[in-house]
Amino acid sequence: MASNKTILMLPGDGIGPEACNQVRRIIDWMAKRRSVSFDVKEGLVGGACYDVHKEAVTDETMADAMSADAVLFGAVGGPQYDNVERHARPEAGLLRLRKDMDLFANLRPAVTFDALLDASTLKPEVISGLDIMIVRELTSGVYFGEPRGMQTYEGVERCVDTQAYTRAEIERVTAVAFDLARKRGKKVHSSEKSNVMETGLFWKNIVTEMHQSGDYDDIELHHILADNCAMQLVKNPKQFDVIVTDNLFGDLLSDAAAMATGSLGMLPSASLGGIDENGNRKALYEPVHGSAPDIAGKDLANPSATMLSFAMLLRYSFDLQEDANMIEQAIQNAMTSGKRTGDIMADGCEQVGCSGFGDAVLAELDKLAA
Repeated sequence: MASNKTILMLPGDGIGPEACNQVRRIIDWMAKRRSVSFDVKEGLVGGACYDVHKEAVTDETMADAMSADAVLFGAVGGPQYDNVERHARPEAGLLRLRKDMDLFANLRPAVTFDALLDASTLKPEVISGLDIMIVRELTSGVYFGEPRGMQTYEGVERCVDTQAYTRAEIERVTAVAFDLARKRGKKVHSSEKSNVMETGLFWKNIVTEMHQSGDYDDIELHHILADNCAMQLVKNPKQFDVIVTDNLFGDLLSDAAAMATGSLGMLPSASLGGIDENGNRKALYEPVHGSAPDIAGKDLANPSATMLSFAMLLRYSFDLQEDANMIEQAIQNAMTSGKRTGDIMADGCEQVGCSGFGDAVLAELDKLAA
């Protein structure tokens, strides 16, 4: 592994910097124990950027993100920014990163840890061994469609959001889902609302055409309405391998799947762009949880999701499968040994803080590397 692979770290707000600091410790450990090093640059995003520059992300940081091999993102937001104009609010920084980097495929794994089965509201036998990958289209759909906003129609005030998709937008995210399934259980569920939405029927038809093209004969394809998919994620989640869906439904379904695992604080994500002529793709990795301003700066945060996001970075951007597996196993082992942050605390375990859990993970990495 060449040492000139670049990572742009954007810790952001709230607990983001604390969690990213634990990833910094893993990066330092890798350099010492695995002879794997990276060039890490740090930038401002979200409220931290607004406080200095009065915008959620600067052009200079965007240029760094576009040139980096991968971006690791912390979290953004806080109540002090509730009245900031929409275009400059902390969340606008993340939206710009996704849009300008053309990160159209959001990967949201929902994986259970044996040590945390009791943390879920579902029965252990329902979720034990759960391993789902939700592929959400991220740069189009109702969150970006035009027209949008307030209108007056025949003297009546109304508000409009527009759901719109092109064939190319559907094809490229579906191809990511099929390719991922090929390396997993070879089964894809495509989720939409083809019964009531024109865009849903358009989505279903295009996914069907792609499957029938002959390029994905080895993949088992199922179509499922989004509302039924939400129900099935609670009723029988292990029936799923890869779920591909649009921006809005992906936002909803991925959170439903996340809670089946017991805690949003444990879940990572990846947002991927297309593959360029050199075989590289832009990518941003981030925990699913928010900035948790109520516990920020108190050394109470669970850094697991950010650490697991870094493991995804190693796997999907740098093809460092062994190192990614090692980090995931170290986190599992730390929890099994009884080290827990407050959000996943259980009887008989030792409650530790953000840095304490980082200590536990590093200790487990030492054992795995011995």
